[in-house]
Amino acid sequence: MSARTVSVIIVSRGRPDALRRCLTAVAQLQYRPFEVVVVACPEGVAVTETQDVLPQIKCIAFDEANISAARNLALIHAAGEIVAFIDDDAVPEPQWLRHLVAPALRSDVGAMGGFVRGRNGISFQYKARTLDHQGTPQEVELDPLQATVLVPPKGRAIKTEGTNMAFRRDALVGIGGFDPAFRFYLDETDVNMRMARAGYATALVPLAQVHHGFAESARRRDDRVPRDLFEIGASWAVFQRKHIANDERAEHWTKQVGAERKRLLEHMVAGRLEPRDVRRLMKGLHAGYAQGQTRTFGSVTVARHPVLPFRPAAVLPRKAGFVAVRALQGAAAINAAAARAKEGSIETVLVLSLTALFHRVTFEQQGVWVQRGGLFGRAERSEPIFRLTTKSRRAARERRRVAQLRGLEDA
Repeated sequence: MSARTVSVIIVSRGRPDALRRCLTAVAQLQYRPFEVVVVACPEGVAVTETQDVLPQIKCIAFDEANISAARNLALIHAAGEIVAFIDDDAVPEPQWLRHLVAPALRSDVGAMGGFVRGRNGISFQYKARTLDHQGTPQEVELDPLQATVLVPPKGRAIKTEGTNMAFRRDALVGIGGFDPAFRFYLDETDVNMRMARAGYATALVPLAQVHHGFAESARRRDDRVPRDLFEIGASWAVFQRKHIANDERAEHWTKQVGAERKRLLEHMVAGRLEPRDVRRLMKGLHAGYAQGQTRTFGSVTVARHPVLPFRPAAVLPRKAGFVAVRALQGAAAINAAAARAKEGSIETVLVLSLTALFHRVTFEQQGVWVQRGGLFGRAERSEPIFRLTTKSRRAARERRRVAQLRGLEDA
């Protein structure tokens, strides 16, 4: 059976540098056929016009602060059987799509979700989660090496993360796409609830991984401190009206207010916010909740057939390379790897210092995966703080850790 066609959808607003890095990583995806659909503000449109790694991009100009409306616009133009979503401040592992969409071969699977690594490139932000009837996520344990197909009980759903999720296009169109009432926050949670209600199963795929940076935006700083909670309040009001019984809403809202206040106070104690900031943000949260009580909501009508034909990205199979060097050799090794990546390979450089420093992983703008840390330091945060080893043994261990994500098992 031939591979399913996939539309990779990226919404970008006010983050051109992040978008450029995301596109560089998308160009290294080892899956065919896929197309790329970007919905972006003028800065993002300029990036798609000047970058040279993905010349076949479908780019749609859109400059409103509404993630749901932007995704619906992308859905109209997406011609893939599967639509996969990733944020502009995230980068996918090279084998991301291959793992993520494999469960779509099952006819009952309408949604797929992967795991999300955080800022250090190693720890997970999000793994496998379900949703109760109030949209509250709860973690579940899954086999870390294979996809698990889940069918939730009535009233519950399976959580997919907005920066790493995919849907059968016909299924997403069938439930009415994304609800524009969710301008920011809970947009995919609402979709998860409606997909479950429509009877679709969801596959959670641990090996389908992206790295998410939480880049600065109009709503949060680059240290994840919120700038505005209005839309979070509004989204909870809309979500309650759509999914939560009347007699549960007051108690549910009290819990959400408490959780947001706790989060802000933690930032204040850490010196990232002042008391007046906490008061201002909480006032915005309540104002948003009040506005959300009257906000029009509902599904939209998305054409069953896309407005443009499928436009496959011209990507070729790439060999995967892995080198381990001492810290003093790091810069030269990264530059050499960047040259090889430009010629068509997937490059990982492990830079080891004679220390016990914790490890970090980044995807550099020049298209190279770089892992930095101490020879004796830990990568996975569950590992010992110090472990005596040799350079060759450490390199072999780190290579095994990322082999299935980068395609190194075939190298």
